[in-house]
Amino acid sequence: MTKKLFEDFEKVSSKEWKNLIQYELKGADYNDTLVWESLEGIKVRPFYHFDDTQIPQPIPTSISNFSILQDIFVFDVDKSISRALKTLERGAEVLRFTVEDKSLNLELLLASLPIETVEIFLSLGFLDLEYIQKINAIAINRNATIWIQVDPIAQLAKDGNWYSNLDRDFKILNNLYQTNLKVHLLSVDSSLYQNAGANMVQQIAYTLAHANEYLNRIENNPGPLLIEVAVGTNYFFEIAKLRALRWLLQLVGKEYQADFSFKILASPTKRNKTIYDYNVNMLRTTTECMSAILGGADVVTNLPYDALYHKDNEFGDRIARNQLLILKQESYFDIVDNPAEGSYYIENLTQQLAEKALELFKDIEANGGFITQLIEGTVQRKINESAQKEQTLFDSGKETLLGTNKYPNPQDKMAHDLELFPFVKSNPRKTLIVPIIERRLAENLEQQRLEAEKNNAQ
Repeated sequence: MTKKLFEDFEKVSSKEWKNLIQYELKGADYNDTLVWESLEGIKVRPFYHFDDTQIPQPIPTSISNFSILQDIFVFDVDKSISRALKTLERGAEVLRFTVEDKSLNLELLLASLPIETVEIFLSLGFLDLEYIQKINAIAINRNATIWIQVDPIAQLAKDGNWYSNLDRDFKILNNLYQTNLKVHLLSVDSSLYQNAGANMVQQIAYTLAHANEYLNRIENNPGPLLIEVAVGTNYFFEIAKLRALRWLLQLVGKEYQADFSFKILASPTKRNKTIYDYNVNMLRTTTECMSAILGGADVVTNLPYDALYHKDNEFGDRIARNQLLILKQESYFDIVDNPAEGSYYIENLTQQLAEKALELFKDIEANGGFITQLIEGTVQRKINESAQKEQTLFDSGKETLLGTNKYPNPQDKMAHDLELFPFVKSNPRKTLIVPIIERRLAENLEQQRLEAEKNNAQ
């Protein structure tokens, strides 16, 4: 905190406050009664004091400049163009197109959009030198800001295989960086770790180690990195997570280059979303977007409340986008640049998360680096252990999802409303490593309810 408030008041130390609380407890144990421990091993106290937190440097965030991103999966180019233009009219500020098929006419798509003034993100399901060079030429000709999200390490972690293999994937990246590269190329997709059940310390450390592999393996200056994160429902912890991540990314980046920069793109997690009582998903995504914004995300995209079980639809997208518009334009989340600074609780959480994550990051680097630990299965094992701890809390009712494991509506039926398969898909095949699998907390319970629906209908 750079400025202390209420300097005219007599100072009260942290110890004096604790003694007063202990007196009011009338003999009850302070730690047993008021202190709880998070999955990250952080003990959360009932009050925080300036004495408790010493952030060595400010963590600057530019919340007033955060952008609202609209996701569009490209299947039909003409329909994608129409949808993109409509969403820009209705409040979207940034567009992200997911492209899985490189035969799609991306030149036509970009030619139809105002890319001179609208930032574009392209999430590619493949790594192709010529394809990226074509996009780069468009960016040069039209002076456009385009972020191409290619992430071989995330591909390995999620799919179990590289795009081609380690050497070829990084050779393509290095070849691209030896050209006149206008587009921003490298992306670190760490949302996978949160969605698979990693705790916050692991998420931060794995993101750092993931990014560090690129900084080590790309021969030229890779330019700004795009860091994609998923945000969960633990409101203040998530604010602190993003702040700690920014702090440590700056720390690691400066070891390579003085002008290291990055952009954080945040979206709500899928892990706590449900198909039953699905309207509660809107409440969950609202608080998660709030955490993302207050934590300092540069770009925020929302998850439609029905994304688990409905195909893309205009109503779900509009509701999700309007949630962000309300936060930005009516709740004034874009007025103060660094609102979390000076909150003793958030600053303390930031410090503890950063310290624990830095320790884990150093351990990863000392044991071969992130790719090595992925290939050895260490990362997968640790995420699974963390995910199982949280799953046990959910199954026992200690972690609550309203409408699912607490206060469920027995009249709520979903068997006939599923357009998408909302559970982990089984696809046995040969892979280089065991992939990291995203899994929601409510999956087993929902499958039981769907089975009961079918049985009752017979």
